[in-house]
Amino acid sequence: MSERCAVQVMHVTGARPNFPKAAPVIRALGSRGIQQQLVHTGQHYDEQMSEVFFRQLGLPAPDVNLAVGSGSHAIQTGEIMTRMERLILASRPRLLVVYGDVNSTLAATLVAAKLAVPVAHVEAGLRSFNRAMPEEINRLVTDRLSDLLFATSPEALVHLGNEGITAEKIFFVGNPMIDTLLANLHLLEPAAVRQQLGLPGRYAVATLHRPANVDDPDDAAKLVKVMHDVADQIIVVVPLHPRGRDRLRAAGFFRHPQIRVVEPMGYIEFLGLVRGAHVVVTDSGGVQEETTILGVPCLTLRPETERPVTITHGTNRLVTHEGLAAAIREVLSAEKASCLPVPPLWDGRAGERIADVVAQFLGDPGSAAGGQPVGAPRPAPWSESVASSS
Repeated sequence: MSERCAVQVMHVTGARPNFPKAAPVIRALGSRGIQQQLVHTGQHYDEQMSEVFFRQLGLPAPDVNLAVGSGSHAIQTGEIMTRMERLILASRPRLLVVYGDVNSTLAATLVAAKLAVPVAHVEAGLRSFNRAMPEEINRLVTDRLSDLLFATSPEALVHLGNEGITAEKIFFVGNPMIDTLLANLHLLEPAAVRQQLGLPGRYAVATLHRPANVDDPDDAAKLVKVMHDVADQIIVVVPLHPRGRDRLRAAGFFRHPQIRVVEPMGYIEFLGLVRGAHVVVTDSGGVQEETTILGVPCLTLRPETERPVTITHGTNRLVTHEGLAAAIREVLSAEKASCLPVPPLWDGRAGERIADVVAQFLGDPGSAAGGQPVGAPRPAPWSESVASSS
């Protein structure tokens, strides 16, 4: 990323889920000669939540690290906004690209909108319809303010249309996070991770960090009980997010002999672990998508999901705390499905489609007509996309 040329596109990342989404977009834009600037807000800042992703995904080192760190939603969002304002005024990008639904996404979007800098939102239109989730607020506000909205699944197109977003702003491009998974699939070696962690051939993986599961002591105690019920049936490996760690420890989470708590893992190591798992229990959004492509049964411990395509076209299933142990028994006794449908356009070409639209938006005469990558469907306004995907 050249510092001598004017910034055309500024990418804002801040948390672990952003990095695999950004990598294919940055790579595709770079191949078109578009001048970019990569900003890391530092929302996630330790080695296994941040730096290791840049190395493993081939991301360039961030041009700017705002080093915001942790804090409440208001403190973190406010700090990012203050620092982003100075940066945008200095760089004056022609387009700001944000990813997912984290606080960095919302904060950067608000600043750009107030400074009249166009915003592109990668992973637009996902909705849980649960406004108690901070991420849902981030999604709603970001989509309302964005100028280019890149949707990963057909239902996202419908949500945006129902909210009155102008159809010409919305493009169905597929899922860039799946681009990253498919590009690294040959590196995901379950046997190596099993050997490193001393695991048997059959094990479960759990990722649990949502406020509704870990923030309140009573909720944490409830989670511990049901996860102990799961561990009665199978060894459970838990790469534990910093959020809620102390509360889960206090509730006795670590005491079950079949629960193996490990530190957060790098991208390659974690997905190698997931690829070899018999079942995954999660409250994460991205894991629902990754297990869909890897063909691993996924039990999502939430009352709703903003990614229903992982249920209709994947291995995902919503479960309650009360039903989790029974769902585990069912998965352990079932035959593994040999053939699963793949969500539309989850084919490893999303980054290219996004880059085509961005290049056309910037007026690049070398971009493909209509934003059409070679051999791939044309990213289209949502009304056309729904018709073509149904």
